[in-house]
Amino acid sequence: MRTARIERNTAETKIEVEVNLDGTGKYDVSTGIGFLDHMVEQFSRHSLIDVTMKIDGDLHVDQHHTTEDSALALGQALAQAMGDKAGIGRYGTAYSPMDETLARVALDISGRPYLVWKAGFSQEKLGEWDTELIEHWFHSVSQTAGITLHIELIYGTNNHHICEAIYKGFARAMRTGVELDQRKGGAIPSTKGQLGG
Repeated sequence: MRTARIERNTAETKIEVEVNLDGTGKYDVSTGIGFLDHMVEQFSRHSLIDVTMKIDGDLHVDQHHTTEDSALALGQALAQAMGDKAGIGRYGTAYSPMDETLARVALDISGRPYLVWKAGFSQEKLGEWDTELIEHWFHSVSQTAGITLHIELIYGTNNHHICEAIYKGFARAMRTGVELDQRKGGAIPSTKGQLGG
């Protein structure tokens, strides 16, 4: 079983995250930020990665610490569950349409974190969530998961649709990237014999 559990406790947030890469998309998410909950749930459902995420954060200050730390902990859990990444597909690409919106997500579970973000929002909040934090969420998850991640909004006008299309595209790309490829026979998908560095 490719599973992991992370506890991350600081003066700003207390977090428990569990993942199962070989799950069915079951989730139990409570961050204190409704729209963030919705997006992590979308990630779980469409990646088929089971996710439990419980956060008690300093939302009386603002949403930054909770948003950032949720992504850092999720990325840590994903990296831990993948272990040495033997046999994984490694790469994933998804086009994600949602009504008038189309997003493209491409990733490489390379061990070399990098984010290219070509998207944006025309309003400051989705629900109560500050939209400026969405790019930062993806930056943080890419850092601790060790993912080279390219996200592009091809077109779209509805901010809810834009955000959801991006998260669903990320989910579908991760599903492809973490799935085990039987043809690889458990080999690490790199001519170097390791991923990262």
